[in-house]
Amino acid sequence: MVRSRAGVVRSAVLLSAGLAAALLVGGCAGTPRMDVKASCEFLNNDTFKPDGNQQQQSKQIAEHYHQIADKLAPEIGDPIKEMAAIMDKAAASSLGAATQEQQQQLTVHFNTIGEYCK
Repeated sequence: MVRSRAGVVRSAVLLSAGLAAALLVGGCAGTPRMDVKASCEFLNNDTFKPDGNQQQQSKQIAEHYHQIADKLAPEIGDPIKEMAAIMDKAAASSLGAATQEQQQQLTVHFNTIGEYCK
């Protein structure tokens, strides 16, 4: 099970890294949403990397997802909003890590994004 959590965190870190770059390129408040192609490029170049313990990392990932979701195309941003909510719950847990059920939900959202970002 530890391996599964590490894989989800690692995937979240990679996705988060691409999302951070999008914020730098796209700016902040009032920025119109990107199209799907730009959103995918954004994600591929995101360099966000959380630090600290598991709980701190989960919280940072959730915050990052919240920050970028509205800047991306709805097809990409909506699953990221769902992922942010899941990571909020994970960060609030005693372990600070996603449960197996939450990991499965994150995987579904990653796969949804993957369908658009082939």
